[in-house]
Formats: sequence, structure tokens, C-alpha cells
Amino acid sequence: YQAKMDFALKLGYAGDQIQAVLNKLGADALINDVLAELVRLGNKSESEGQSSASSTTSTLVPRGPCPKEIASPELSLEDEVVDNSDNLRPIVIDGSNVAMSHGNKEGFSCRGIQLAVDWFLEKGHKDITVFVPAWRKEQSRPDAPITDQEILRKLEKEKILVFTPSRRVQGRRVVCYDDRFIVKLAFDSDGIIVSNDNYRDLQNEKPEWKKFIEERLLMYSFVNDKFMPPDDPLGRHGPSLENFLRKRPVIPEHKKQPCPYGKKCTYGHKCKYYHPERANQPQRSVADELRISAKL
Repeated sequence: YQAKMDFALKLGYAGDQIQAVLNKLGADALINDVLAELVRLGNKSESEGQSSASSTTSTLVPRGPCPKEIASPELSLEDEVVDNSDNLRPIVIDGSNVAMSHGNKEGFSCRGIQLAVDWFLEKGHKDITVFVPAWRKEQSRPDAPITDQEILRKLEKEKILVFTPSRRVQGRRVVCYDDRFIVKLAFDSDGIIVSNDNYRDLQNEKPEWKKFIEERLLMYSFVNDKFMPPDDPLGRHGPSLENFLRKRPVIPEHKKQPCPYGKKCTYGHKCKYYHPERANQPQRSVADELRISAKL
């Protein structure tokens, strides 16, 4: 009994605490059990002390953000998740591009569209639109095979899929340009375009479309039946996928690593590191920088 008492006293525990634990567990208790009980009592007393302290100083808390929210970003993230669906951008999927990509460009695989839609639904997106030309409702032909065609009808009933107009004139099919529907809706709704197409012809039509496509195009890959968009849609120095899909960023971006050479760096705009002195300057090639420095 005395040996356990001395051992616990050396560790800094109070005598009354040690006596209470030994009386509870008995003198024959193992030293590990005694220490475990002392730790538990210590944690309990600390939590009680914190709660009493917070209750006594509750009237002195200043107005403004809660100190807990400032200390731990996780709480602010949880608060943001409550209105997560409101913070997510609308999604506009290029159905033909996704289906042909999943079909390995040999056939129109409607299952690829379903996989992409399911991925965004799992992320919490509610505003999802898929554009597919109306002639894809026709029966599959050897020169244009279509698989799992019933998925198109199912997504249309769920008001996710929209068929772009097409008709036949004197036996010839007249098809509306579905890419224009995709870019126009995404631009008007301030959303995201899901496609591996760069829409170069539409970029040349309007300068505002060009800027929008460059900043809001989400490319992807299919690994068997797994839809995989990149974690860095706009490159290694751009926003993460989570923030790219949101109107307001939730998860803070990692700071770019500064260039170890600083102002002496000769890589110019090709340098992969961050240069704070070039933040507000147009990126120049190494040759241009050398010419300017020579003039100076």
C-alpha cells in the first residue's frame, strides 16, 4: 500500500486522490490499474473545472465569433456543411462526351452518364443537368451502337436529362448543336461543365464564354466503372476539387511553396514554385526578363 502511495506521489498526484483510489480498488490492486483510475479522475476533475470556469465567465464573453470556432476550423466546416447543397455550383454534363468516353469511343454507353450523375449526387449536388441529342432515343444501329438505353428514359423522368432537339427533313436528320446548350446553361447558371471537350469553336464566339470555359471546365477519366475527376481541376496551383465545385470555398487551400531561389530564379513563368514578387505582374518568358534586366 505504502509503495503504491509513494509511487503515485512521485508522479505528482494528490494524497487524497491516491487514498480514494486505493480504498476503491483495494491494496492488492495492480499499479497499472491504480494509475489508470488516477488518470480518469484527473481528466474528470479537469473537465468539471473547465465547465465551472466557463459558467462563471459566461457573462463576460464579448460579442463576435465564438472562440471555439476560431481555434478549430473543423467546427466552421461542420456549420458550412449544413447548407452544403446551397453552396454547391450547378452541374451541366456533356452527355455525349461522357457516354462515348465510357464506351471507349466505340459505342454510346448510357451507363457512363449514370455513373457521373451518381458521383455528383453522392457529393450532395441537387442541380444536375445532362444534355443528350434527341436522336439517341432511336434504336441502336451497327454504325452507332447504344448500350443501356433505358437509363436515358429513367434520367429524363427524374428531370436530370434533357434531350436537345432534332428532326428529320426529307429523310435527312437536322440536329441542333448540343454543345451550345451546354455552355449557355452553365454560363447562365454560373455552374460547372463536365466534359473532356475544350469547345474551341464556342470559345471563339464570345470572349466571356472563352474565359468561363477556361475557368469552369471539369475534365474526368473512367477507370472501368469508376468516374474520376481530378483533385486539381485548374492545375497544381489552382483550387482543390472541393472548392472548385463550391460557390464559396470551405476547405482552406494549401499555401504554395515559395521558390528557394527567390528573385534570382531564372525559370521565369515555367517555375513551378510561388513567387510573391510576381503576383501582380504578367508572367514573362526568361528571354523577356533578361532583356528587361539588361535595359535596366
